[in-house]
Amino acid sequence: MRLILAPMEGVIDHTMRELLTSLGGIDRCVTEFLRVSDRLLPPRVFKRLCPELERGGVTPSGVPVYLQILGGQTTVVAENAARAAELGAPGVDLNFGCPAKTVNRSDGGSIILRQPRRVYEITAAVRRAVPAGVPVTVKTRLGYEDRELFPDIVRAVDEAGATELAVHARTKRHGYRPPAYWEELARAREMTRLPLIANGEIWSPDDALRCRQVSRCEDLMIGRGALCRPDLPRLIAAIARGDSPTPLSWQEIPPLLVRFFEMNLDSYDAHHAGNPVKQWLVYLRGYYPQAAPLFEAIKRLREPAAIAACLRQAQVDPGSGRAAA
Repeated sequence: MRLILAPMEGVIDHTMRELLTSLGGIDRCVTEFLRVSDRLLPPRVFKRLCPELERGGVTPSGVPVYLQILGGQTTVVAENAARAAELGAPGVDLNFGCPAKTVNRSDGGSIILRQPRRVYEITAAVRRAVPAGVPVTVKTRLGYEDRELFPDIVRAVDEAGATELAVHARTKRHGYRPPAYWEELARAREMTRLPLIANGEIWSPDDALRCRQVSRCEDLMIGRGALCRPDLPRLIAAIARGDSPTPLSWQEIPPLLVRFFEMNLDSYDAHHAGNPVKQWLVYLRGYYPQAAPLFEAIKRLREPAAIAACLRQAQVDPGSGRAAA
């Protein structure tokens, strides 16, 4: 079994990838999407999105990071995919799943699922443009408005020569509303030998087990679940091996928050470095109730020193979840 950290626009950047992969269990990451429209982008744009390119395309923990590209112009997507490979990306991922209206209105993301032929053309062009030794993976949903075209989408990706296909088991219209229709992947497995990766509604090790059973997929992609429970990939991997791991307690979370804040101070403008921490706390409070009062304590703070003081106080008194004013 492999566990892939999902691409999440505006949430899982290189700092979050570094933190989460350091906790174990993740076999691969995928970047936020690189939006391409009408031209070949310069190398600096790729490296800004994926600083891991400067260290061989892996996180500090050695986990490979595939670079994801989003666009609807076949030639331009292929040219930029080739550049990603030239710059050292260990794999190229194609985004046909983004449900955002602004993306869809500009002919990107899940809107392309309405035309499986275009999925084939873009994927095939990228496969031809990228060296044979570099994997080309694809991320889709079950469809745009409904699931009727999903078999055609799967066949298009397969016939185009993709290495594997990750499927968010909902349509664009479903958005992120539960449930995830894992059973559709089991049906897809009957029509292709293409490796399939199941994604959607995996919040716990039990969810992971059920997803594998229902979808008949060996490999999983995890996004929001890993943000709510940063040790979730490690727990799932350990249980799959037959081990009995100990989950992270809340007392172990504040040191991670401090570390994450320091990483963001090193990477971004000091007055914006607190925003990713606040965003992460919103996810963390879905599993750790103690995260809620800490979020309330820092959500209006702007000065880095004040945010750091709150987080360090939470380290000293993690049981309450409160931070000093």
